[in-house]
Amino acid sequence: MNKLLLFALVLGSIKSLSAQFATVPNTAGTTAIKKDSSIIEAWATGIEIQRGYLDINDKSLMLSGSNRVNGGNPSEGLYAAEGNSSNIVSLGDSGIAIVNFASTIYNGVGPDFAVFENGFANDYIELAFVEVSSDGIHYVRFPASSLYQTTTQVGNYDFASCESVNNLAGKYRQGYGTPFDLEELKDSANLDVNAISHIKLVDVIGSITNIGSLDTAGNRINDCYPTPFASGGFDLDAVATMHMNPLRIDENQLNSVLVYPNPTKGIVTISTKDEGITKIFDISGNLLSEEKFEKNQKLDLSKFSQSVLFISIYQINSINHFKIIIE
Repeated sequence: MNKLLLFALVLGSIKSLSAQFATVPNTAGTTAIKKDSSIIEAWATGIEIQRGYLDINDKSLMLSGSNRVNGGNPSEGLYAAEGNSSNIVSLGDSGIAIVNFASTIYNGVGPDFAVFENGFANDYIELAFVEVSSDGIHYVRFPASSLYQTTTQVGNYDFASCESVNNLAGKYRQGYGTPFDLEELKDSANLDVNAISHIKLVDVIGSITNIGSLDTAGNRINDCYPTPFASGGFDLDAVATMHMNPLRIDENQLNSVLVYPNPTKGIVTISTKDEGITKIFDISGNLLSEEKFEKNQKLDLSKFSQSVLFISIYQINSINHFKIIIE
């Protein structure tokens, strides 16, 4: 056996020891969800940020009077994923982001939501733990795994292997979301997997020293560290859901405002006793139309190209929200 072939076999054996999970986007065996995938129903519309450190191991670092990351406006982590390196919000070492949607998320068939980061290439990964809550108080973390080597530290612009990590946000490059399936957490205490109200992202400290983060099995997670600059740590682009519950209707108005048929071919009827204003939004929260309506008026949605729309109906004493599927 020649030396080149032997080297290739050894290299392949080493890779196989750590390559246990789904592979890079656009490859057989990947689980990556593209930002314009038709399975996406909605994007996060609310966010709360707790900034982490430029370098959690050197809190003397200062940036504009602070040793915490200040990269990006929190709003950059909302609505549809941009899929680029700039329109993001950075968390920094141990930073936290909590996002929510217009409604709750339920445990459907397959993945239920996906988190988008801004890695510029396959296997350039900055990771975060993912937790969910159905009451905004009790959070349950997805069991995370990292099988990547812990002998050599992954530096600022070094590459690891996305195939060696599972259930960690940031596994995939920009434009592709890492999916999460609530079925894995269905037996968790204090959690209703059919009414998830909050998703929490916690930056992984990628150091292989004792300050670094551990996966569920107690393994060190080796990713880019240190990253002592404004865009350090996990960079959130967006969070999408594939299974969002219908928007809540005001119980007092449940029988007084109806929008039907739903799904529809394009024409819906607004059945109500009073006049009002309708606002139509796309899944990214963009306002598409606003107009007055009379009671029992038909509304033509066929002029919009989207397959999912949200209609808010404003009346004197109420606001009602509807999710409409366009066939």
